[in-house]
Amino acid sequence: MAQDETKTATERQAALDYHEFPRPGKLEIRPTKPMATGRDLARAYSPGVAEACTEIAANPMDAARYTAKGNLVAVITNGSAVLGLGNIGAQASKPVMEGKAVLFKKFAGVDCFDIEVNESDPEALADIVCKLEPTFGAVNLEDIKAPECFIVERICRERMNIPVFHDDQHGTAIVVAAAATNALHLAGKKAKDIRVVGLGAGAAGIACHTMLRKMGVPVANTTLFDKDGVLHPGRTDLSPEQMDFANADVDQTLEDALKGADLFLGLSGPGLLPADLVGAMAPNPIIFALANPTPEIMPSEARTASPGAMIATGRSDFPNQVNNVLCFPFIFRGALDVAASDINDEMKLACVDAIASIARATTSAEVGAAYQGEKLTFGPEYLIPKPFDPRLLPTIALAVAKAAIDSGVAQKEIDLDAYKRSLEAQVFRSSLLMREVFSAARQSERKIVFAEGEDDRVIRAAQAMIEDAVDTPILIGRPEIIEARIERAGLKIKPGRDFDIVNPESDARYRDYWQTYQEKMERRGVSPDLAKAVMRTNTTAIAAVMVARGDADSMICGTFGQYLWHLNYIEQMLGSKDAHPVAALSLMILDDGPLFITDTHINTEQTPETLVETTIAAARHVRRFGIEPQIALCSGSQFGNRDCASGRAMRTAMGMLDAQNLDFTYEGEMHTDAALDPELRNRLFPRNRLSGKANVLIYGNTDAAGAARNLLRSVAGGIEVGPILMGMGNRAHIVTPGVTARGLLNIAALAGADVSSYG
Repeated sequence: MAQDETKTATERQAALDYHEFPRPGKLEIRPTKPMATGRDLARAYSPGVAEACTEIAANPMDAARYTAKGNLVAVITNGSAVLGLGNIGAQASKPVMEGKAVLFKKFAGVDCFDIEVNESDPEALADIVCKLEPTFGAVNLEDIKAPECFIVERICRERMNIPVFHDDQHGTAIVVAAAATNALHLAGKKAKDIRVVGLGAGAAGIACHTMLRKMGVPVANTTLFDKDGVLHPGRTDLSPEQMDFANADVDQTLEDALKGADLFLGLSGPGLLPADLVGAMAPNPIIFALANPTPEIMPSEARTASPGAMIATGRSDFPNQVNNVLCFPFIFRGALDVAASDINDEMKLACVDAIASIARATTSAEVGAAYQGEKLTFGPEYLIPKPFDPRLLPTIALAVAKAAIDSGVAQKEIDLDAYKRSLEAQVFRSSLLMREVFSAARQSERKIVFAEGEDDRVIRAAQAMIEDAVDTPILIGRPEIIEARIERAGLKIKPGRDFDIVNPESDARYRDYWQTYQEKMERRGVSPDLAKAVMRTNTTAIAAVMVARGDADSMICGTFGQYLWHLNYIEQMLGSKDAHPVAALSLMILDDGPLFITDTHINTEQTPETLVETTIAAARHVRRFGIEPQIALCSGSQFGNRDCASGRAMRTAMGMLDAQNLDFTYEGEMHTDAALDPELRNRLFPRNRLSGKANVLIYGNTDAAGAARNLLRSVAGGIEVGPILMGMGNRAHIVTPGVTARGLLNIAALAGADVSSYG
């Protein structure tokens, strides 16, 4: 067997194994409510379920309040036009529909049932779909061949009071229109002035040209071809939708039509666009060759024929992939959240504008990480965003929901500002918790120096700081390296204009810096020569000197190296009787809420004195997030049942805390499960002080705290904000090497709050 054939066979088997193991299929159903007791059963089913039924009978809109309907979409097909496979029938299409459902859930948190129907008659199929309306909040029609798909969608939209959206038509059309919007922007052309030639007049083709018409392309400027030739008024084999574009002369050829044309839109078959015809188009033509898996013309051929061509395909291995996943999860998200009765033109056009705007904005750090090695800068090879761009959900769903409200099809009122925040929280789990911190940072004018300024994550964090107006970044590093990485990432920030660079090799303040360091460290064995060497090579020490001298207000380091190594230089320059490292506090964002853990890095073994400092500092920092602390002092002893070192330390610390008449709630000593399980804790110690679950866990050593932090990250999927270095007056923070660009942005916001407010 040839190597390519072996590879294909291996890939085929891998795909089959993916669908079969560890259990068949790609979906399952899970309960969202407890089902552990007889009381749960009585509420979930008889007799409690009758209460929900009665409410819905009185007010049908309450179905979205008491059932899953408001977040449930039906993906429905008869398998008559499965992409790349044709009419394979309903049952054979099920893997595709399951895959569609998975994408809904992954990208927008929308639940789906896939429904495959053995029905080829369009009116009968539409009747079946309409009868399912009580179950679903919306319907996604999929892989139904033209012209039957037009009939099915029209009937369903007329009869149903929920959104019905044929994604093969409108999803493709929306993404094509977004790409066209940006291509025209780059070309300096207006939709009303261009000539368009289309090859392919099926469901997707007609929908795309319809959307281009809504963007302003005159029908008279559109020439459309199908497998039987040009669409002209004399054709008798066309559907009403196709007849709308049948305006060409009967004898017009593709070659004639493409002369001087601005945009080619192919939704047909492989290799159907000759390169010489591309060369005859207008300068810098727009070529959308969307046949899959082989486009009408390969991008390299099109670019050879017309070097300035802007090209999109349906393939992920070329730039500008027209992929419906850029649209359908998010347009449904917005429609469901306002209980829209339809997905109308206003909502589709809002989706177009939203997708296009994302590509024109600076690429997010998350996208850069997902597509390493690709230059994602707005231009001919980046007309539309990538599917894993986290901005798609909050940007598109918000735009769609607003358009639904403005156009009068929304049946539910929402606060759009709050809705935007909730969408951002779905994508960036730290966003809601960090909102007050970011607000405080925007009120200050602090300068934050990053010790590892050449790191790509730091550079992206600096970009985000500038865009979000979160203080002023300073980057330590070689300017040529930083500038090259900014260029490679396609970022818009510029040294000197947006941020400053401190170059260890040639900064004008070098003499001042080494002298400051040497004066502080001269009685700790640091000579002038050693101080000079440190200020040329040790960026953490440079950052600490800058903060000590007032050239920066706070520093961030730790994207590589050991935590305690960095801490050593921070203590050297910034430590004092009143400012010393107390503990490291990690905020873990979990599915059921936030949980703070300390001390993860500083105190190898806590004493009662350090435990008191840690507890008081933790309470102060937790309140920065708008959270009232419920602090548990955790140990190997459970309310005095064991005489162990950690228990004795916690008991002593409790007495010292009680003597201070503090204004926050704390309790100990206890096991972690008692801290997090109020029922267990109340059974063991009914008069404990905590209310509900503890939200701060204080451990007696870094082994226990670090283990808890790492388990929550690795097993529970916790997102970490921090670690936050407590006790240094907010002048220094040390991250860990696994930090992301967003993690650095979060720490920068914490560092950016006024130093007088927090310790």
